[in-house]
Amino acid sequence: MNSLSLTAIIFAGLAVAAPTIPFVAPNAVIPLTHAPTNAPTLATRQSACFVIGKTTLPAEVADVVTSIQSAVTCDTSKKTISGVPDVTSGDVTFSSIDFSQSSQTPLEFALSKFATASPLANTDLQTFQDELNTYLATEAGIRSVGGSLGIKVPKFFLEYQVSRIQTAQGNPPTDAGQQVDHLRDKVLKNAAGEDQSLLDQVTALATQLS
Repeated sequence: MNSLSLTAIIFAGLAVAAPTIPFVAPNAVIPLTHAPTNAPTLATRQSACFVIGKTTLPAEVADVVTSIQSAVTCDTSKKTISGVPDVTSGDVTFSSIDFSQSSQTPLEFALSKFATASPLANTDLQTFQDELNTYLATEAGIRSVGGSLGIKVPKFFLEYQVSRIQTAQGNPPTDAGQQVDHLRDKVLKNAAGEDQSLLDQVTALATQLS
């Protein structure tokens, strides 16, 4: 074997053994393999018409936004509490059941406006769910701008009523946070400054489940 052939063999071996180094242009953008952890929240903000501000929502509220946003529409020409657009779910529009426009206290308004049928099981669950959706959406919008949360009293009361109706209709919530006793306590806690006779009415409702 002559020296020229030997040199060719050596270079061929080096070419096989050498690792391939990809060329990367100086201004190339290398994509991330994982989306940023806040991507779902950002997407939710962009698609939920009622989340109008930039204040970070609590995780629980952000989850609610995700669950209801497809059922809620906004009338951006009409504003309600804290500048949140008037929202609609089904046949219910928030402005038609807005506690803040009443001369009653929040709990007094809730007890009178969101009363159930008798017997309880005959109550139209969908109507109450739509009413609740408008309150949940408006609350999320208020939170997004750091507004006052007086809405929590009627909102929790609506959740309470929905839970009572579901229980009476044979479909009690399995989530402990949505069960009657837990929501009763939520209403009582947030309405602690209300008249005792109103609080007693809330307590009594927890025993009326048929």
